[in-house]
Amino acid sequence: MQKFNDIKSGLWFVLLFCSLTSCIDYLEPYPNGNRTTEDIWKYQDMVQGLVGNCYDNMPRGYNDFEGVYLDGASDDVVITSSTHTLAKLAVGALPTSQDPFRGYWDRNYRSIYSVNLFLKDRRGYNTRFLVDPHLNELVRNRLQGEAYAIRAWFQYDLLMKFGGKGLDGQLLGFPIMLEPVDISKQSNFARNTYDECVQQIIADCDSAYKYLPIAHRDYLVPNISDRAYAGGRYWGRFDGITTRAIKALVYLQWASPRFNPGNDPSRWDLAARNAKEVIDFKRTTDAVKNGFDPVKAVNWFDPNFGSIIFASRYNNSNDAMERMFYPGGFQGTGAVGATQELVDAFPMKNGYPITDPMSLYDPNKPYENRDPRFYSTIFHNNAKAVKINSNTVMYTFENWINGKDAAGPAVNSRTNYHIKKMVFMGLNWSDNSINRQPHSKMFIRWEHMLLAFAEAANHVEGPNGGRYGMSAKEAMTFIRSKNTSDGAKGFVSDPYLAEVAAAGPNAFNKFIQNERRLELCFEGQRFYDLRRWSTDLSEINKPVHGAKIIKNSDDSFTYDLKYPVQTRSYSSAFLPIPYEEMLRMSNLVQNEGWEAWK
Repeated sequence: MQKFNDIKSGLWFVLLFCSLTSCIDYLEPYPNGNRTTEDIWKYQDMVQGLVGNCYDNMPRGYNDFEGVYLDGASDDVVITSSTHTLAKLAVGALPTSQDPFRGYWDRNYRSIYSVNLFLKDRRGYNTRFLVDPHLNELVRNRLQGEAYAIRAWFQYDLLMKFGGKGLDGQLLGFPIMLEPVDISKQSNFARNTYDECVQQIIADCDSAYKYLPIAHRDYLVPNISDRAYAGGRYWGRFDGITTRAIKALVYLQWASPRFNPGNDPSRWDLAARNAKEVIDFKRTTDAVKNGFDPVKAVNWFDPNFGSIIFASRYNNSNDAMERMFYPGGFQGTGAVGATQELVDAFPMKNGYPITDPMSLYDPNKPYENRDPRFYSTIFHNNAKAVKINSNTVMYTFENWINGKDAAGPAVNSRTNYHIKKMVFMGLNWSDNSINRQPHSKMFIRWEHMLLAFAEAANHVEGPNGGRYGMSAKEAMTFIRSKNTSDGAKGFVSDPYLAEVAAAGPNAFNKFIQNERRLELCFEGQRFYDLRRWSTDLSEINKPVHGAKIIKNSDDSFTYDLKYPVQTRSYSSAFLPIPYEEMLRMSNLVQNEGWEAWK
């Protein structure tokens, strides 16, 4: 199956942006000024491009301010460069001139503008794309549904990044734009309430669902001749089941303590129901027809991997992730490192947390007998990078004082941990033929839905309820039994899971939060999770630590695992509305804690 074979629409949209002239800044004018935006509607490929080009506005990996660097502003990661923009955010030293999220505000509204142009007066839907009426119906329904879904997606991103409590005391979202308005011009918009933004995203998801197939799969298109315009050809574009996943994530955010001051239980219920719909689709339709295996390890290098619900277009033959994760000694840049807090969050191989007496954790040998997930996620001192499908050791990590990978040089992690997750273990830059693999960003996958369902269902009925046909505990069994990318088996016998489920909803909620931390680390989720779960800044403003390691004369090691690396200092639980927008639009209300950005 090949993602995004519909190349024509993308090429045409490049022509669109290079050839049209109008008063709209988002559509750059052609120098000789002989066309207007009305010309779009004369060419069906250009109309398709209004929708198709928006996918190119989505990130294609985790090596940016929306991925692992954003984790560097949480307690999971320390960014090696102290002058990095997000490192400055983490320590409370971000100047208005270096806002790392300003570009995302522009990107999201630029994408919303494009689909609003398609949706306005149903001109996109009423465009004749093909002569054959049946095939034309397939195309226009898909594009109409995608347009609504794209608007929902970029609105959701605006809500995640910029939603928060305003200086006026209200929970606010973003200015809702349902018309093709260029927000970059001198317009004075106000932020809608947080609840209004949630309802608009949900409404767009429901509108999209009416037009889209449940999924882009060939086996769901019985008429083979239709597959040129439907089915697996459009894998990677929005479909019906993805809109249900978006709803689950939006409701989960809305239900969380920081955004649910009235503790409305119906929000948790809505999150659980939508996540369960996606889970059921994967377990039944996809599992039976498409070979989806719920315990199969995530393959970060397969753009068609079965657990994907929605992912970006991929970068082929790419090694950007490996470069930033490996230390300088293995030709990397050591741009980021895992914290001791994240390392300590991994349990032991029997499933018990390291703080539990049953875990048998030995602080003098902190990396022995750990959960297999730990070894597939983090490179620790004396760990070996073993080439895939072989016993060949490509590199051994030396993180002790004066070791080649020890903290200090700009190309080594400051915590003495390096990241293994999402690293292709077949890549060695010393090989004659370097094996680089595709990389993409899995925005929503099977595990996201399990975690969302478990958290929401536990809030509604505790760990062992039966309202949804699956309990929160059963969802977490899927998470814990999943195999690792190193080929290790997940937990088959899991007494700790049974114990913590029996302890009740509060204990189980903490357990889910920790499992979510482990499963989604380095994916840009932790920053938002910490904020939606907490109600004060004390949960966010904590120091993070690394390992200080001494190699003894007998080749043993002495570990100081409380070595302070950085202290977080946030004056707000929210991100700021871009300073330039605040200066330009007097109706905008800034988020609390960012009074200097007014």
